[in-house]
Amino acid sequence: MKKAKILLLEDDLNLNETIKEYLEDEGFEVDAAYDSDEAFEKIYENSYDILLLDVMVPGENGFEILKKIEKEIPTIFITSLNSVEDLEKGYESGCDDYIRKPFALKELKLRVETLLKREFETKDDLVKIDKDLYFDLKNLELYKNKNVVSLKPKEKKLLKLFLKNKNRSVSHEQIYNTLWDYEETPSDTSLRTYIKNLRKILGKDKIVSIKKHGYRFITE
Repeated sequence: MKKAKILLLEDDLNLNETIKEYLEDEGFEVDAAYDSDEAFEKIYENSYDILLLDVMVPGENGFEILKKIEKEIPTIFITSLNSVEDLEKGYESGCDDYIRKPFALKELKLRVETLLKREFETKDDLVKIDKDLYFDLKNLELYKNKNVVSLKPKEKKLLKLFLKNKNRSVSHEQIYNTLWDYEETPSDTSLRTYIKNLRKILGKDKIVSIKKHGYRFITE
């Protein structure tokens, strides 16, 4: 499964290392930066799910960094600043949350998870399948607990077809026309394998077989 990727900007070497190690132990992928130049470089070269930006760092401060980047990335500021004016300045620059030093590492993790969940669940193309299961109709990605579940290309197409026809029967012919290109020969054996794999992930009761016709995807 794909881990959520975080950029951590913190110029205190010990604190940077402590946060990085803790979040990696908690299952995140973390890139560390120690000044604004390094942060800019990593942001433009990589794709991140969340930014953790210390405000007072060498070069441009965290507020200025967030204002300048062209990507919309969920951001939490880490800072020792505690005035209302600083808080206001932080939110005006576009941050989503704010954590003041000193802080408990668990609190930071909870804030990260809350923000990731909020961003994840507000995507326009996400379809909720179950409590922790979502499918991205645009990118054809299945997520479990916000991590990408590995699916074969035809399994992704099949799941999209089911979700577009929730609680309606889908014929074998519809499935064959969707999964296999014109020059390909549909395979009933392969289809049964795709169904079996999806049932393992989604639950056996989600996909019901309709004898001599096709399948129905069941939602609550």
